[in-house]
Amino acid sequence: MSFTKTLIGAALLSSVSATAFAEEVKIGVPSWTGAQAIAYVLGEVVTSRIGGTVEYVPGNNATIFQAMDQGKGDIDVHPDVWLPNQESFTNKYVEEAGTVTLSSNPYEGNQGFCVTKDFGEANNITDITDLGRPDVAALMDSDGNGKGEMWIGAPGWASANVNEVKTRDYGLLDFIEPIRAEEAVKTARIKDSVAKGEGYAFYCYTPHAVWFQFDVKMLTEPTYDPAKYVMVQPSDDADWYDKSNVATKDALKQVQIAWSNSLVDRSPAIAEFFTNFALTSEDVGGLAFEISSNGKEPAEAAKEWVEANSDRVDAMLGL
Repeated sequence: MSFTKTLIGAALLSSVSATAFAEEVKIGVPSWTGAQAIAYVLGEVVTSRIGGTVEYVPGNNATIFQAMDQGKGDIDVHPDVWLPNQESFTNKYVEEAGTVTLSSNPYEGNQGFCVTKDFGEANNITDITDLGRPDVAALMDSDGNGKGEMWIGAPGWASANVNEVKTRDYGLLDFIEPIRAEEAVKTARIKDSVAKGEGYAFYCYTPHAVWFQFDVKMLTEPTYDPAKYVMVQPSDDADWYDKSNVATKDALKQVQIAWSNSLVDRSPAIAEFFTNFALTSEDVGGLAFEISSNGKEPAEAAKEWVEANSDRVDAMLGL
């Protein structure tokens, strides 16, 4: 009898071990720091608490959503979906195709345009239209081409497309040159402008490490008005720029993770964890600061966060 029980116990243990070994996920990693932070928090919980395996795959929004839609396991999860910025993707893959699931536990995001407080106060810059004053534009012109530079986001960002349209529809194009570059370029430019006492304006949002790194202020814009916010993304129409009209502040954002529906069958424990996963804006901002300003690797910052928030992680795992 005991021998039989031993065999049954061994079989159960083998089954559990096989299930744990089968739990694996490939996490998409977009270029912005907040997304990187969340990606590694997801990965840390999967490896340290679920016992699964993780692979991190760099990619832009389009690449990650397409891979999730295909469901082959090339990329299983997007860690930081900003809505309505990325609505063209969620409409296509969540609502229409039904191949991707969107979390119901978002954190709140706010986006706009910023300058450093010193630059703003010295030149009475409080509103987005102040960037169109010739005196202000001249102070932001670092390359001598007659226009001030303003960073509007990185290549591939839906928000950069919105900001390009805004620059036009706020009447700034005669004075401001919208610049697309990786976020590290923007951070270095802010640091340089502070050191040299120069002017600089840039797309900014919360949560983000920039609020910990520099003394900055967000400029006012016209209150969000859906009638004045008509944004067509390039993924929807090649003539997106001409068909868009945005002359109002963005609405507050809902930001959450999204994952391939195929993950439920391939790694059910991980999929269940994703369903319960939730961070706050403060969590993401703090993690981004540790990475951007304190020089920690995303994996290190994530490991420390998971260890410091064990009770919250337990709740996400249903423990």
